[in-house]
Amino acid sequence: MNRELGINGPMVSAVGLGCMGMSGAYGKGDEKESIATIERALELNHNFLDTADYYLAGHNEQLIAQAISGKRDKTFLSVKTGMMLSPMGYGPVNGHPDFLHNAVMYSLQRLKTDYIDLYTLGRVDPNVPIEESVGALSALVKKGVIRFIGLSEASATSIRKAASVHTITALQIEYSLWTRDIEAEILPTIRELGIGLVAYAPLSRGFLSGAYKRPEDLKDNRVHMPRFQAENFYKNLELVEKVKALAAEKGCSPSQLAIAWVLAQGKDIITIPGTKHIRYLEENIAAEKVQLTEDDLQTIEAIMPAGVVSGTRYPERFMSALNR
Repeated sequence: MNRELGINGPMVSAVGLGCMGMSGAYGKGDEKESIATIERALELNHNFLDTADYYLAGHNEQLIAQAISGKRDKTFLSVKTGMMLSPMGYGPVNGHPDFLHNAVMYSLQRLKTDYIDLYTLGRVDPNVPIEESVGALSALVKKGVIRFIGLSEASATSIRKAASVHTITALQIEYSLWTRDIEAEILPTIRELGIGLVAYAPLSRGFLSGAYKRPEDLKDNRVHMPRFQAENFYKNLELVEKVKALAAEKGCSPSQLAIAWVLAQGKDIITIPGTKHIRYLEENIAAEKVQLTEDDLQTIEAIMPAGVVSGTRYPERFMSALNR
């Protein structure tokens, strides 16, 4: 299933592939399996691959380059820039035009391509007017090295300012059963402006899959995230059990129900669940076949209303970088 990304935008797969986890974000990855997973996504005509130049200092882009060699025409490359990533989370943000011009050239080299389909400002730099950052990206469009411009985790105000400089094709932001903050202001804004939504973490970093029973089950950087900690973990686990019960009634997995819910929120939304395994990729893609009725959506709303989750999505020290 394909969807148009933004008004008059490109047609991309409704369920894309988030590639961050292939470069150590959630435990050690297997490069051979990761490459095979990307290749399988393309075989199934799911062309939207999402990465960033700061995923293990470019490792993720190099991995993707191997997987798409000879298949570039079947691939829609989505690349984020402008941040540094550490084992503890996100570091400094850089939206300076000089930085962006250099960053895209390095990404092109690592990806072994001469253009990037969607180039996204990973966060809004508080020290650089968004108009300047987007102006730099607009120049890259004119040069032909990027096709479309995206923003990530931007406020409604910043989105409007950015859109006054150049067409913004997509906003990438966390959106799931557990993260619905955007519904109040940001989602109406991008719909007014004809901007598509790329929803990341639709499974709330795996929690909604039902795979985790105790905080001790986690051996990666999710241990630093409040929703996976102590009391919050067990409160949230109770919600997951409700999701599992409803999924069983629908004859699908909890992951598929969570992805289907995101897709059901509008035809202007695509989602990019991350995985480094073929079996989970195929499970995620099959979520497209899960049909949620109005009654289903009302039931989900009753058991999982907005704001019900316990804990913030990032540690407090990183929350300030969101919604700028």
